[in-house]
Amino acid sequence: MLTGGETVEGFRVEYAPGHASHHVVYLHESTGECFVGDVGGVRVPPNDFTLAPTPPPDIDLERWRASLDLVESLRPERLCLTHFGSTDKVGAQLDRVREWLSIWGERARELDRDAFVAAIEERFGEEGEEVALRLSQAAPADQLYLGLERYWAKARRTRRGGGSLSATVELPRVEGPGAGWAMPGG
Repeated sequence: MLTGGETVEGFRVEYAPGHASHHVVYLHESTGECFVGDVGGVRVPPNDFTLAPTPPPDIDLERWRASLDLVESLRPERLCLTHFGSTDKVGAQLDRVREWLSIWGERARELDRDAFVAAIEERFGEEGEEVALRLSQAAPADQLYLGLERYWAKARRTRRGGGSLSATVELPRVEGPGAGWAMPGG
C-alpha cells in the first residue's frame, strides 16, 4: 500500500487527504505530470468550470486545502484529472477547486439538502445540458451535499466536545527535489 513519500517507477507518491483519508497523488518526475485524482476537482473539457467532489464519508476541508497547497508546491507542469482530462493551467485549476470548497462548503452549512441540491443543479445547468449531465454523473448533487453535511456535523460535535475536527496533520510545503512526507502515524 502506498502512503506517500515513495517513488515507484518514476512516480513520486504524496499523501493528499481531504477528498478521502487515503488519497495520494502521483507526480511523474520526468514529465511533470501530476495525477491528482479527485483532489484536483471535476471539470468537463474544454470547459474550465470546476467542482470539488465531496461525497461522504471522508471530506475534510482543511486537509483538502492543504493537499491543494501540496500539489502546487510540487510545481507540476500538468494536472491529470480523474474526471476529466488534463490541464496545463495548474494554478488556475487548483484555484477553482479552492473557490468551490469555499463557496459550496459554506452553502452546505447554510442550506438544507433540497435547497443545496437545487442550487447545484441550477449551477450545473448554467454550463449547458451536456456538461451538466456529465457533472451530475461524476458528482451527483445529493452526494456533494451529504459529504459536506457530514463534515459540518463532525465539526459541530467536535466544538461541543472541545476536540479537534480531525487529527491535525500539518502538510508542509515540499522543499526541493526528493523531499517527501510521511502519512500520519508513519
